[in-house]
Amino acid sequence: MPRTKRFQKISLTQTKKKGLSGKQQLVEDIRSCVEKYSHLYLFSVQNMRSSKLKSIRNEWKDSRFFLGKNRVIAIALGRSKEAECRENLHEFSKRLKGQCGIVFTDKTKDEVIKYFKKHVESDYARSGNIATETVVLQPGPLEQFPFNMEPYLRQLGLPTSLQRGVVTLLKEHTVCKQGSVLTPEEARLLKLLCIHMAEFKVTIEAVWRKEDGMFEDLGCGRTTSPDDASGTESEDEDME
Repeated sequence: MPRTKRFQKISLTQTKKKGLSGKQQLVEDIRSCVEKYSHLYLFSVQNMRSSKLKSIRNEWKDSRFFLGKNRVIAIALGRSKEAECRENLHEFSKRLKGQCGIVFTDKTKDEVIKYFKKHVESDYARSGNIATETVVLQPGPLEQFPFNMEPYLRQLGLPTSLQRGVVTLLKEHTVCKQGSVLTPEEARLLKLLCIHMAEFKVTIEAVWRKEDGMFEDLGCGRTTSPDDASGTESEDEDME
């Protein structure tokens, strides 16, 4: 009896995994940028929002951002003094931890720092963020919500009911307390109430200058020149 085709799995995408070739291309792109641009900056991101970072990239079309591949970026720059593709770039590799990235640009240090100090945007907090203030709702009508949202608000923990078609809070309710870790329900309520408790912020952590190979850690103010001695690290990992 022929097998039925009814339950055969069909792939709806032709996307292929980049794998090792994609990582190798990334390494090549980063190393070409080292030769092309005059400055390299290491930055960290607080409360990452893809849309906000995309808008920065659109404003900086003459620069090149790399984010989210810390290990591959470290390999491209060189994880030791012997493996680095330019003087002192291994200093960046040691600092590529957590939510951070690099940007190649011809902008000066003062220009870059000034831009990112001003570019701070408030946003809605997510689950796991720390509440920056205590939010207490008083009993009474919640006229900003349509009547059909009342069951959903109850699911989020609000003591509500419909009174003459109006969503009404039956008693005082504390949405969150300052310093506490926000739960998923609290984060959703704060968004519904249009209360921002997060801040999207990019901080420049370090800068490297191609002209003389000067590296500066902006966090501690330490500067490393090509003549400074530096410890070495073995490169015992691959990109698999």
